[in-house]
Amino acid sequence: MSPSSLELLAPAGSLESFFAALEAGADAVYCGLKEFSARARARNFELAEVERLSACAHREGKKLYVACNTLLKDDELERLLEVLAGLAAARIDGLIIQDLGVWRLARTFFPELALHASTQMAIHNAAGVETLESMGFRRAVLARELTLAEIGLLRRRTSLELEHFVHGALCYSISGHCLFSAFFHGGSGNRGRCAQPCRRRYHHQGKPGFHLSTADLCAINYLPQLIEAGVMSFKIEGRMKNPEYVSQVVSAYRLVLDAKPGERKAALEQAQQILAFSFGRRHTTGFLTNSRPQDIVDPEERGGIGTLCGVVEAVSGPRIFFLSREMIHVGDRLRVQGGDDQGSHSFTVREMTVGKKTVKRASANSRVQVLTPFRGSFQPGDQLFKIATGKFFSLSEEACRRRLGLCPPAAVPVHLHVELEDRRLLLSGTAEGASLKACYEVEPIPAERSPLSLETLQRFFGRSGHQLLSEVEIDAGHLPPVVIPPGRLKEIRRDFFTRLAGQLQAERSDRKADQLAKARASLRQPERTTPQAAKLTVVGRDPDDLAVLENHAIHRLLLPLTRENVEAAEKFSFNERLGWELPAMVYGDDTGLRQIIGRLRGRGHRLFRLNNLAHFCFFSEPGACLLGGPWLYCMNSQATAALHQLGLEEITLPLEDDRHNMARVLATADCGVAVTIYGPLPLFTSRLPLASLPEETALEDDRGQRLHLARAQGLTVGHADRDLSLIGRLDELRIMGCMSHVIDLSHLGSGSSRGRSVLAAQAADQAIAGTTTFNFDKG
Repeated sequence: MSPSSLELLAPAGSLESFFAALEAGADAVYCGLKEFSARARARNFELAEVERLSACAHREGKKLYVACNTLLKDDELERLLEVLAGLAAARIDGLIIQDLGVWRLARTFFPELALHASTQMAIHNAAGVETLESMGFRRAVLARELTLAEIGLLRRRTSLELEHFVHGALCYSISGHCLFSAFFHGGSGNRGRCAQPCRRRYHHQGKPGFHLSTADLCAINYLPQLIEAGVMSFKIEGRMKNPEYVSQVVSAYRLVLDAKPGERKAALEQAQQILAFSFGRRHTTGFLTNSRPQDIVDPEERGGIGTLCGVVEAVSGPRIFFLSREMIHVGDRLRVQGGDDQGSHSFTVREMTVGKKTVKRASANSRVQVLTPFRGSFQPGDQLFKIATGKFFSLSEEACRRRLGLCPPAAVPVHLHVELEDRRLLLSGTAEGASLKACYEVEPIPAERSPLSLETLQRFFGRSGHQLLSEVEIDAGHLPPVVIPPGRLKEIRRDFFTRLAGQLQAERSDRKADQLAKARASLRQPERTTPQAAKLTVVGRDPDDLAVLENHAIHRLLLPLTRENVEAAEKFSFNERLGWELPAMVYGDDTGLRQIIGRLRGRGHRLFRLNNLAHFCFFSEPGACLLGGPWLYCMNSQATAALHQLGLEEITLPLEDDRHNMARVLATADCGVAVTIYGPLPLFTSRLPLASLPEETALEDDRGQRLHLARAQGLTVGHADRDLSLIGRLDELRIMGCMSHVIDLSHLGSGSSRGRSVLAAQAADQAIAGTTTFNFDKG
């Protein structure tokens, strides 16, 4: 891979961070909008600002990507179309998405948008990138949990651009498989509102620890290996970070990427010195060299970022007093962390006193008094952390806005044809999709020297003088040996290019209106007229669950697709009501899984439930009946249509959906729709081993909320302490149009006492004590 094809990709959660990234040497920047962004708490941007950002980046030979990477509810689709139309008009270089409804709308109505699959899609194997390629994606943002060898394996099966995180915060959970924040705090990570419960303190058998808080990724030492594995875009996490952090980290990685082989060691040493000022967490190389890393989680280390710089000794109104452990400057950013671990407060130091003297700098071991913007929020014993220093990037927001305002909109090239017939100068110009023909009366004068020529036309018409139009390529027809007065040529140039620019604006406006009209029409789907047939699906645990098929009220049984279950099931006679649940995560070589599926298909099995985009690649041969599990998210009618288009006969609504949105999707879906009415609530799924904990255990946070952790099949899953149940609300679901229900007993077994009681409760539609409806009622 040539150095020119490599890309250093930087985050911009604010305007200051955008310019910090460009100045520090980023090749591309990614940002989010005020809506539909997985970092909703970042400052983000308005659509009008994105057009300027795009123009500014392109003027410097850089690229701009926009993250629209959350799940959308059905009533948000109308607004989404306006966003997509605006982003297409802004000429962004890529759209980062998670929701398959966004994929369908963008691919169908805004094909000029290059699509990047967000890490939220959990693309982690060769089958996943193959599916993306068939769907028309340009780039895959790979899951963070891959080894270098696994990246190399999938690189050989695709021509897609591959992007991988190289620096910044890691999630304990596999991205896109986390309901932790939604359940504990009511803010969905899939909707951009993660409250980071994994960073909190949890108690195990009475002992506190930060068992789920990960170190920060730093892969600066592994850039050559990532390049060799096939990664071309090196992504820095941090849309919630300040511009100083962005500047420092981008500068460090730029140094190493640009270093020649003989200079690399010195560049790495210098880069590490720069990174020491970024005030992140302890560093890890993640999964790159080991699929079971032991250094990502340290239960003894707090989840917040920053360098400990003191402990609050006294508080007086908005002022705090402490003994500084290191030098502090006015402009530094501090975070005060309370002892109960239930949140923190951050602020920039604006006023600081040592003794009775106001100072700009306080050395280590100084007794410091700092004015904060908070009153009544702190108490003695709270810890202070320095999380940023203002020494690296100091351009203010106002200065950045002025600089952005100087960036003209992106200009397009013009092709101009010129001819002179008698006293008429004929001009024919095209710019993008706009064209204009015009005739101008002139008074040609016989030329004694320097007659009208292509060179003369280039001198007068080579620059349009309009900010929407860039360089002008000119060719000419018949040009007699005459001279046209320069003043008249200037008048013609001004009029013609003004009219052509107006034509370009009108053409763009018409195209945008046409795209929007067609896209909006696609949203107006007729409501379902054929009622769904009643179906009950049970998800079991092992072949002992085959006994439930004797109950003809149960439409089908799904068993986890494992070699053990397949071998055991082969001892029984074939049953067409038996189906198979594919594992959502299949790392590395998928040959074994393909063989198992082929073996089942050979015995007549055709019923399979999919839980990752990768799974579609396993069913290129016709004849299978494919269902969608809850990890193939569909929270809007367009996502449902997309999954049906990809081959699903039935989808399962996400576990975190609410009744209002469910009703909208149920009313318009053009395929079967199922709802999970009972099952475990997997709050997160992780490839990380449990650090210093048993393979099955329970944790409790400071507020008494509990979760259960278990390690199986190479994954750690954290479950809520209550199962999800909508049993007792089945009449309500039927009124909404849902007759297809799923009972997931994969954690219990249908023959267990609890499993039998769940099935009995379903038959009687009686609510089950000790369960939760999750978001069904609260949204």
